[in-house]
Amino acid sequence: QVRLVESGGGLVQAGGSLRLSCVASGSIFRLNTMGWYRQAPGKEREFVASITSSGSGSTNYAGSVKGRFTISRDNAKNTVYLQMNSLKSEDTAVYYCNMDVTFGPNYWGQGTQVTVSS
Repeated sequence: QVRLVESGGGLVQAGGSLRLSCVASGSIFRLNTMGWYRQAPGKEREFVASITSSGSGSTNYAGSVKGRFTISRDNAKNTVYLQMNSLKSEDTAVYYCNMDVTFGPNYWGQGTQVTVSS
């Protein structure tokens, strides 16, 4: 069983920055793609960014955050990060960490609230 714990959310003014962290329990973190998703009130959960386990980690971003958000990982710390810059009010959502286990289950964290005031 894998447990994912997010932190770093909060209230920030538009144009500001936040860094989210997600720590994973267990020993399989380094083997799997990690991702961030978000869900705004009244909307479906949507993909934000992902990073693969191979090499330095290939990244992928939603168009709405490309150029503003950066995903990274530290396999020694079982941690994935999401650096969010130039935040906009439309970035307000609960942000979830995800582990996509190859040929296995998806694991989700409990979420962390990000609120951007305009």
